[in-house]
Amino acid sequence: MSDGRSANPYSGENLLFLTDEQLRQGIEAMFFAYRGFTADPDRILADMAYGRAHHRAVHFINRAPGTTVNNLLNILGVTKQSLNRVLRTLIADGLVESRVGQTDKRERHLYLTEAGHALEQTLSDAQRARMRAAFRDAGPNAVAGFRTVLEAMMDSELRHAYTRLKDAAS
Repeated sequence: MSDGRSANPYSGENLLFLTDEQLRQGIEAMFFAYRGFTADPDRILADMAYGRAHHRAVHFINRAPGTTVNNLLNILGVTKQSLNRVLRTLIADGLVESRVGQTDKRERHLYLTEAGHALEQTLSDAQRARMRAAFRDAGPNAVAGFRTVLEAMMDSELRHAYTRLKDAAS
């Protein structure tokens, strides 16, 4: 355009005033993207009679080895009963190890076993491949914008938990 504005209908300036229809399209894109993002791990987990709750537990135990059951409850936002069901299965199948806390014997610290690490690696490899391809296709500006949008969608408490996890990994 001759006035210096981008002709792209999805440029930053045009996205400041989204219509309900554009927002609906974004919501639907998120639903379908999530289905794609979880499809490969879902297939792997189905063979083991596991679901997404198992995947999330394995993922976050891997990200924070030694995390407590209470911390995992907070990260996942599930009930204690639901998490206990998942952890019992993962422990019985030799993927997660639960250790009594050194300072507080009531705490249970969670670690992946060698088999747990192998499963986590398989699941993460599938998701990383999908993310890598999408990020490569979208380009660095879109990747930065995507992360900004995701973080802006988080409630402040979740954003703090996300930031703590991100900082702990650095």
